Amino acid sequence: MKEIIVNSDARETRIAVREDGQLIELHIERDERVVGSIYKGRVDNIVAGIDAAFVDIGLDRNAFLYAGDIIPAGDDLDDDGNFDRRGRRPRSHTPIRDLVRRGQEVLVQVTKGARSTKGSRVSTRISLPGRYLVFMPEENSTGVSRKIDDPRERDRLKKIIEGIRKPGYGLIVRTEAEGKTERELRQDLEFLERTWAEIKGKASKTPAPNLVHADLTLLLRILRDTFGSDVEKMYLDSAAEYRKAHELLDFFGPSLKDRVVLYDGDKAIFENFGIENEIERFLKRRVPLKSGGYLVIDQAEALTAIDVNSGKFGGKTEGLNDTIVQTNLEAVNEIARQLRLRDMGGILVLDLIDMNNQADRRKVEMAFESALKTDKNRCKVSHISPLGLIEMTRKRTGETVNEQMDEMCPYCAGTGRVSSPQSVAMKIERDLRRSARNEKGEAFLVSCHPLVAAALVGEDGSELEELEHALERGIYIRATDVGHHEKYELTTGRLDDFDRRYGTLKRGQMVEARVLTISDSTPPVASGLTEGGMIVFVPPTGRQPGHGVRVRLAAVSRSFAIGEVQGKPGGGGGGDIPPAAPRPEPPRSAPKEREKEPVSTAASSEESRGRRRRRRGGQRTGAAA
Repeated sequence: MKEIIVNSDARETRIAVREDGQLIELHIERDERVVGSIYKGRVDNIVAGIDAAFVDIGLDRNAFLYAGDIIPAGDDLDDDGNFDRRGRRPRSHTPIRDLVRRGQEVLVQVTKGARSTKGSRVSTRISLPGRYLVFMPEENSTGVSRKIDDPRERDRLKKIIEGIRKPGYGLIVRTEAEGKTERELRQDLEFLERTWAEIKGKASKTPAPNLVHADLTLLLRILRDTFGSDVEKMYLDSAAEYRKAHELLDFFGPSLKDRVVLYDGDKAIFENFGIENEIERFLKRRVPLKSGGYLVIDQAEALTAIDVNSGKFGGKTEGLNDTIVQTNLEAVNEIARQLRLRDMGGILVLDLIDMNNQADRRKVEMAFESALKTDKNRCKVSHISPLGLIEMTRKRTGETVNEQMDEMCPYCAGTGRVSSPQSVAMKIERDLRRSARNEKGEAFLVSCHPLVAAALVGEDGSELEELEHALERGIYIRATDVGHHEKYELTTGRLDDFDRRYGTLKRGQMVEARVLTISDSTPPVASGLTEGGMIVFVPPTGRQPGHGVRVRLAAVSRSFAIGEVQGKPGGGGGGDIPPAAPRPEPPRSAPKEREKEPVSTAASSEESRGRRRRRRGGQRTGAAA
């Protein structure tokens, strides 16, 4: 059973296609459709080295026009009627400079949408898809979709289109034409002929660069290309779109109108059908398999890599080899679904679990080929390599669903990696050393993320004290709400000004703190964060990072304190990042330079020497950033 669910609002249209209750396709439209649209453009630049031209069609980036996608002018064509033996215009081998010139106006159709830094790809080989036929004004051939495999039906359709086609253009019979009458095909052809005549008329009057013919909206394309006799119901949540659907079906599918249903439930339509949950679950990097295995999908600039893992396989098998085969069989079926669901294209590499038996390899290959038969996009698949890899390509027409919904991380720039708190702390230390050489202030204020503050202070604060003595500067570290943990600020100021503003905690004072990290040293030490953003060291309390404790301060320095946990821990709330103090406002620098004061801490000298004797016993563990 196949269903189509349409969610429409002012800024976005989303269409989900389900088969037997499982989401198999997701289409999203937020901006004006580009692929399939026809533009009158002007050649802006010719690059002979890549045998291509760049055409201004009025979009943000120039479109790419390859020489092989250009139909030569009449005097450059072959003498045999300009068509090959199959009735198609041959790909041009003429150099790009002999095909177009800079400033020339050309009528082009977008065949591939813009992606990343690349502009759209265009062609002068225009094609207009209808419900049953594809109209090709620059060809002279006829063909029938390969998905119609009945020889008698293919012959019947071939005879019909050869009888209704006029010389000077080509036609391809689409899969949906199977079983249709000559009258229905002729009606579709007449509509396409009128459309092409309108395009030519508008193109002759429209200045370049400009849009000449916009492709249908997402809903109307789905009705034209997907909504057929195999679809049981189409649900729409917009009355306006419901009326548009009925108007289009009046033209090419009156018998299908009763399958279109206007949804008026209380819940949002995607929520009612469980689509939202499926999107959240199956568009993540890690995709679960029912058996307990999982896929890891990484989309890079050059290719997409899909890794298959057995995970916690829970199926019934006879041994390891059977487990591997069953996991791979389940994986290739899910991969075929993911290709359609995410609309992934280009080069894809599938890393299956290694199989030694050739029969098992062939079994998995056949299962994958079978799963791809329902994919409308053209796929080419290689055999499993000795390394257990399947290399394949899938036709790409634009951005994937993930690329439409997501954007590149502004911090990691798409690498998926960011600096650790320890790395940021070391960077701050280097900045402090550089600033101490170049600036004359008596003290520094460091405003940074709580986990970076904990890493900068160290496990017991002794490293920070040594840094103060080495720089002969006072250092005040305060955790703030600066946002991402790679961001921090250094401020130079006077020692007494910083003391008045930030030296508010006293020995013996009771404070609330939240656990940040717990070290692996001997003895172990927990670091917490006070409401004012100061690091405080306490013995481990059994509380996990993010939970609150009450602390009596035994010693206080500029950037950290030492205390003992008192009574029942408070503030039971958890969380990855404990609340931090607002960004501290640095005091204004004094107009006159004053002599440096000796650097000291409020902790006793004996405690300080004891801390210096303790060295790191291991890596600190804490909440994940």
